[in-house]
Amino acid sequence: MQDRLERILLTVEKPGRYHGGEFNQVRKPWDSVSTHVALIFPDIYDIGLPNLGLAIFYESLNQRPDVLAERAYAPWLDMEAAMRQADIPLYALESRRALADFDILAFTLPYETLFTNTLNLLDLAQIPLRSAERGDNHPLVIAGGHTAYNPEPMAPFIDAFVVGEGEEVIHEIVAAHQAWKTSNAPRPALLERLAQISGVYVPSFYEPEYHPDGTIAQVRCIHPSAPPTILKRIVPTLPPPPTRFLVPNIDVVHNRIAVEIMRGCTRGCRFCHAGVINRPVRERPVAEVVDAIQQALTSTGFEEVALLSLSSSDYRPILELVETMSERFAQRHLTISLPSLRIDSFSIDLMEKLRGSRQGGFTLAPEAASDRMRRIINKPIASQQLLDTARAIYSRGWTTVKLYFMIGQPGETMEDVQAIVDLCKAVLREGRSVIGRRANLNIGLGTLVPKPHTPFQWAATNSFDLIRSKLRIVRDELRTAGVKVTWTDPHDTLLESWLSRGDRRMAEVVYAAWKRGVKFDAWQDQHNFESWQAAFEEAGLDPDFYSHRERPLDEIFPWDHISPGVRKSYLIQEFKMSQEECLRPDCREQCYACGILPAFNEMRRSLGEDEWFCPIPAPRSTPVPEETA
Repeated sequence: MQDRLERILLTVEKPGRYHGGEFNQVRKPWDSVSTHVALIFPDIYDIGLPNLGLAIFYESLNQRPDVLAERAYAPWLDMEAAMRQADIPLYALESRRALADFDILAFTLPYETLFTNTLNLLDLAQIPLRSAERGDNHPLVIAGGHTAYNPEPMAPFIDAFVVGEGEEVIHEIVAAHQAWKTSNAPRPALLERLAQISGVYVPSFYEPEYHPDGTIAQVRCIHPSAPPTILKRIVPTLPPPPTRFLVPNIDVVHNRIAVEIMRGCTRGCRFCHAGVINRPVRERPVAEVVDAIQQALTSTGFEEVALLSLSSSDYRPILELVETMSERFAQRHLTISLPSLRIDSFSIDLMEKLRGSRQGGFTLAPEAASDRMRRIINKPIASQQLLDTARAIYSRGWTTVKLYFMIGQPGETMEDVQAIVDLCKAVLREGRSVIGRRANLNIGLGTLVPKPHTPFQWAATNSFDLIRSKLRIVRDELRTAGVKVTWTDPHDTLLESWLSRGDRRMAEVVYAAWKRGVKFDAWQDQHNFESWQAAFEEAGLDPDFYSHRERPLDEIFPWDHISPGVRKSYLIQEFKMSQEECLRPDCREQCYACGILPAFNEMRRSLGEDEWFCPIPAPRSTPVPEETA
């Protein structure tokens, strides 16, 4: 294989994607360890290499003397064609061993448009696509990431899903595999061991049942080893961040040090999937963050640092952190990136402290532009507050502000969409009043996909024509110098809606689409919407059933047996409050008993560990009465 591989690498675009050998790569003798894990990001190397989750597991697993962790990514079209023609199976970059030789294949699935790529990689690795077709000699195929909170559309293809945070559970999975391997028991015994690990979902142990109208009657647990509900895994204290980042040999989307400074969010935006599934809030100490950056700078030479969280400006000691970084690394001339900033926690002090870094601009996410929509989505940011913040940014030397809005929220009217246009024009006027025509405004437009486990999961996705009409209003009225508008294609919105809200029958649609050549769904130039429509016809399913249908409050969802720790009754309350245009204040101000802390402590007790209390104090507590979910 090695000779054939070397020959085809000379014929493809960017052969550095497939060669390995990066600085900080870990290589271990194959026979020196008992467990071999392949970490797989099912998109191209350029996107997958900087993924923080993959970096965490790569460093953590390779610190163990009994485990080897290597990486694989999706080959681009030219490389895949060459590999298939030369009969070269998908391999790991470090050892160039075929993935079929590994004990565990661990897929990272942060978004649904990676589903067809996942099937394609299993096929390219010459591993049976369906879990039921794998035998004792095949690798264990596991997956995790945000999509695991509704795993049903991929259930037939994955042996086990990790629901929640994987830093602890990945080691428990390795231990279970090692014990099974020593026992010489058949493959079903491995799945039984996995089902007993908190936060691990084995789909073959559950069976969905349907009403005549196609809705879920129940998802029935059919194996005594499996719990009826899978409660997500949560780590009480964030483990030390990775510091030995791989330094690529080719350009990738992010050449930077990424440090997660905080996990979770207390804001309660009703559209936000991450805000629900990442509860509760946990913050890293400033000293730990700064020390990790120092180590990572030494081990990589990168010049950009990204401070990651759902809302970086909500990190309580953010000013102290930026000031400490500025003092410690003054001679390094670092670019400090804060990818997520909230307008209502953004401050002039923070801007002043960032002026010494090579910060190119600021991204702010008002999401909605009318007061009514802000009450519906629970994001109470006054227009004047946004204008004042934008003026402060422009007046301190920055020339570009990026605003992110989301259309398609429940209850939205064309007047609410027009308000986006009016607010953007007002922001640009503020910039030009300060720095003239050097002021630039970038606008990103997304469309709501009502995600599982959010208060909006009962809402419908806007139709294609309605999305297009709303986009046209913003695009046409903001065609002016200094303004750049980008948007999500309505076809992408519908595809994401189908995949994220689907039941187990959707797996046959995914399979049929892949058989028709669908892959790289996240790439604009690879769109194959007609093949998806044909796949629905082949599977005998109506796509509108999954996207354009409002759900009654008593409907059982395909994902109800997967618990993020937030009660469904609490989400119902939030949905009703959105319909009444009522705001829910920040959880840091008051605890609203969403259920996450009791659920978390139940999980800790099941593991024989002490109860845990959120380090973010809530001065008052108002219990929320239970409702019938």
